[in-house]
Amino acid sequence: MTVLDAGDPLAVAVTGAIRTGDVQALRKLLDAHPGLAVAGIERRGEAAGTRSLLHVATDWPGHFPAGPETIAVLVAAGADPDARFVGAHHETPLHWAASNDDVAALDALIAAGADIEAPGAVIGGGTPLADARGFGQWRAARRLLAHGARTTLQDAATLGLLDRVAALVEGGAEGTDPPDADDITSAFWGACHGGQQATARLLLEHGADLDWIGYDDMTPLDIAVEAGADDVAAWLRAQGGRTRGELTAPFLRSPGERGA
Repeated sequence: MTVLDAGDPLAVAVTGAIRTGDVQALRKLLDAHPGLAVAGIERRGEAAGTRSLLHVATDWPGHFPAGPETIAVLVAAGADPDARFVGAHHETPLHWAASNDDVAALDALIAAGADIEAPGAVIGGGTPLADARGFGQWRAARRLLAHGARTTLQDAATLGLLDRVAALVEGGAEGTDPPDADDITSAFWGACHGGQQATARLLLEHGADLDWIGYDDMTPLDIAVEAGADDVAAWLRAQGGRTRGELTAPFLRSPGERGA
């Protein structure tokens, strides 16, 4: 695979064509430079690593003009829908589209043959659904489900798939063993992130830790508040749930009790 420096004139030109949706210019570049579709572009410094042109098409913030057409042109020219980022992680373009809630790009990649179950997400090394769920990209998560993505307990809890959660915690899903206490607590945190009170309630009944300080150093109450899930936050408060600040604040003695 040819690797171009991000500052190389050809890399700048093809990146610009992709990001602006200039499909005509992209076609001309691909015709003039055989093998360009499978080249990598290496960036140094911040966000260092080597990305494929399909990664460029799904890079943050996504939603580029003519995104699906750009993806189709690149794949037709030989780009691999399952190309891996080379660097701190190994995500595919589908992971990136899911992370950006870019449903149009997601659909185009799946239509081009991208593996919906590809591992390697920055969220626990999981699938594109793990990224969508972890970053709160709910449209992408729902679209991946519609395309047939499999779900873990964490996925199902965060997305409010109550029947699936119930089957998993009771050990009746596809002959699986019941999850352990840590899995249940992690899924409970996810349910609060997703604003899914019914699944959160079920998981709490199965022993979830109400005040677990989890991802991003937030408790279930913290993440519910951040996610704008006001009904879940109010319910957690009613159950005795606390924020990280409330759990970790030093005990303040009265003035008369303070030492020298």
